[in-house]
Amino acid sequence: MDGLFGGLITSKTRIKILMRLFLNPRQHAYLREMAGEFNISPSQVRDELQHLSDAGLLEHEKSGRQINYRANQQHPLFPELHSMVQKAVGMDRILDSIIERLGNLEEAWLIDDYAEGRDTGLIDLLLVGDIDQNNLTDLVGKTEAYIGRTIRTLVVSANERDRLDHILENKSRLLLWQHT
Repeated sequence: MDGLFGGLITSKTRIKILMRLFLNPRQHAYLREMAGEFNISPSQVRDELQHLSDAGLLEHEKSGRQINYRANQQHPLFPELHSMVQKAVGMDRILDSIIERLGNLEEAWLIDDYAEGRDTGLIDLLLVGDIDQNNLTDLVGKTEAYIGRTIRTLVVSANERDRLDHILENKSRLLLWQHT
């Protein structure tokens, strides 16, 4: 384990892969997709994927000519790595603030790029419920400054969300919070 942690954060490419695959562990990606996304050579990505796979942090499966990689959720370090990635992106801060201050929040969804595990700098949130717009505007501004990313929100009622389901089912999405 010490060898894993000793080498876990020494490579920028490795960090990008961890961010990509551990933000939303249900998503997968293949080598050339990540190489293009990170703007680096496929051989660099291949080496890092191999290191992370050898350490048991990634699972992979062949799909045609591609090998798709995803976070190994059964690995003992998965919870910690997933949490670290969420903190690095600022998701923990966003969630805590949303739940505390927005009123009658029923659901919070992460959609598009970040739901796919891509840290593009633009976080799209779908908020379902009766939301206090003044607090939302204030919260978004403060959180953006804190995490260094732009947050775009779409606020809908539960009925409106039901009408949008046919559009949302074709988008990548990750349920962040749901009132129970």
